[in-house]
Amino acid sequence: MRAWVTGRREQLRGQDGFATLELVIVAPFLLAFVLLIVGFGRVTHGRQLVEQAAAAAARTAALGSTPGQAKAAARQEAADTLSQAGISCTSMRTDVNTSGFHPGGQVSVTVTCVASLADLTVVGFPGSKTLTATSMSPLDHYRQIGLGFGMTDERLHANRGAEASHVAE
Repeated sequence: MRAWVTGRREQLRGQDGFATLELVIVAPFLLAFVLLIVGFGRVTHGRQLVEQAAAAAARTAALGSTPGQAKAAARQEAADTLSQAGISCTSMRTDVNTSGFHPGGQVSVTVTCVASLADLTVVGFPGSKTLTATSMSPLDHYRQIGLGFGMTDERLHANRGAEASHVAE
């Protein structure tokens, strides 16, 4: 047993400093691998946040009473959702399709965000990544949709009451 230990010590004496050299060679690759994982995580998380913003904007647009109000509310909701989530877009665009804005129709929202990845260019990521998501939300079959002519609910009911009195005469 003693001979084995003595032989092992003699074997290791010739390798002084190799552990440090191995660490110096392997450390940059390990660091690059960790940054690569972080970069993929950031892109995946950004995609999820953009999908969440598109879904929230579509739900908000579906609650609007006019197509114009739906577009404005959807754009605001998408911007608020992304800013509250902490994603910073160098440029953001929200396209709202209200062509099916009628009872039983649907609203479609596409959110496009250009996210900066400039701090990860060392490991091969591009300077920015365009993240896009589209979401649709149905409109209720039994809802009243304003046409944007300035007719309030009170005036609408008053006009219907006047029409009913003319029919009775």
